[in-house]
Amino acid sequence: MKKVFYYLILASAIIACNTADKKSEVKVLTEEDKKKAESDSSSYTTIAWLDSTVIKLGNIKKGEVVEVAFRFKNTGDKQLVITNVIAGCGCTVPEKPEQPYAPGEEGVIKAKFDSKNQHAGLQSKYVTVDANTKPNAKHQLNFTVEITE
Repeated sequence: MKKVFYYLILASAIIACNTADKKSEVKVLTEEDKKKAESDSSSYTTIAWLDSTVIKLGNIKKGEVVEVAFRFKNTGDKQLVITNVIAGCGCTVPEKPEQPYAPGEEGVIKAKFDSKNQHAGLQSKYVTVDANTKPNAKHQLNFTVEITE
């Protein structure tokens, strides 16, 4: 009887682990999925930027690399698909989320700014985000930084 009880507990643990693993899988969209979301107006959703779309990073020393993050939330009723994230210059490298965001889900657009080859003074940079959103599919995210010698 004890053996049967132990086998039941072991089987329950294995089933629970398999269920948890399936929930944590992140779906990565193919280029075809992204193009469909971008062109099919019935799949458009809305986005809310949770922080300002203009961020002041303050002062940094020339040569430093800083990261900026723009938080967002899918406020619509369809999946939010970030199709492209482009920096305004080579000194900024953005990260593009590959997975879709369910309605109500939050995410972050991150970018790293390298001040190594920039001149001292106030710098204004931007990142453009393309998504399956209405009324606009393009979103410009801006940041400023003061570079000191």
